[in-house]
Amino acid sequence: MESFFLKTMITQNNTLQQQVPLVGTDFSWMIEFLKGMVKPVAATAVVFLAVALSFSQKLGMEREMVVAILRAFIQLSIIGFVLQFIFNQDNAGWILLAYLFMVSVAGYTAGQRAKHVPRGKLVAGASILTGTAVTMLVLVLLSVFPFTPRYIIPVAGMMVGNSMTVTGVTMKRLRDDIKMQMNLVETALALGATPRQATHQQVKRTLVLALSPVVDNTKTVGLISLPGAMTGLIMGGASPLEAIQLQIVVMNMMIGAATVSSIVATYLCWPAFFTKAYQLETRVFSN
Repeated sequence: MESFFLKTMITQNNTLQQQVPLVGTDFSWMIEFLKGMVKPVAATAVVFLAVALSFSQKLGMEREMVVAILRAFIQLSIIGFVLQFIFNQDNAGWILLAYLFMVSVAGYTAGQRAKHVPRGKLVAGASILTGTAVTMLVLVLLSVFPFTPRYIIPVAGMMVGNSMTVTGVTMKRLRDDIKMQMNLVETALALGATPRQATHQQVKRTLVLALSPVVDNTKTVGLISLPGAMTGLIMGGASPLEAIQLQIVVMNMMIGAATVSSIVATYLCWPAFFTKAYQLETRVFSN
C-alpha cells in the first residue's frame, strides 16, 4: 500500500525539510517560517468577522474567540518545531514519548468530561491507550504504515483525538444512564444478576450512542465534506486517487480505535460503580 500514497508524502515532507531546516548557522529557517505564516495570519480576518458578529449579537464570546485563535497559533507553532525536531531524530523513543504525551492529555480531557466517574482520568487514559495501541500495532504489522515518526505520530494523533471524544462520551453517558435507571439495576442485582448482567442494556445503549457519530461520519465521508487528511494531501499536490487511499485507511483506523477504547472504558468503569458486595456505589451517583 505504501506505493500508492506514502511515496507522495515522503516527497512532500523531504521538500519541506529542505525548505525549513531546524538547525543552522543563521536564522534563515526562521525567516522562511515567518514568510509561511503570512497566509495563516491573513486568514484571521474571518475570525475577526466572527468576533464582530458575536459583539453585534451580544453573545459575549469575543474574548473567548480571540484567546482560542491565539492559543491555536502558539500551540501549533510550538508543535510544528517539536515535530520537526522529532522527525530529524528518527528515533523510536521519541515516537513513544510523543504518543504517551498525546494519550496523557487526551485522558485528562476525557476524564474532565466524565468528572463524576471515580478515577475518570486514569480510566480514560487507559482506555485510549489500549484502543489506539492495538489499532496501531495491527496497522504496523500489516505494513500499512512504516514505524517512523513521520507517519506514526500524525496517525496516532488522529486516533487519539477521536478516541478521546468517544471515551469521554461513553463514560459520562454510562454513569448518567445507570443513575437514571438505578431502580432497574438494583432490582436485577437483587434477583442475582452480576453487575455486567444488570447493566447490559445501559452499556449497550451507551456504546451505540457513543459510536454512532463515528459510524455515521464514515458512511457519509466524501459525500458531504472532504476529510482533513484527504484535503491536506490534495492541497499538498497529491492526486485525488492517492488521497482517497489514505483516507480509507484513516476511516478504518478511526472506527477500530474508537470501538476498542469505548468498550474498554465500560469495563474499567464497572469497579467504581459497584461495591464488592455487588451493590450500586450510591455515592458515585449522588451528585
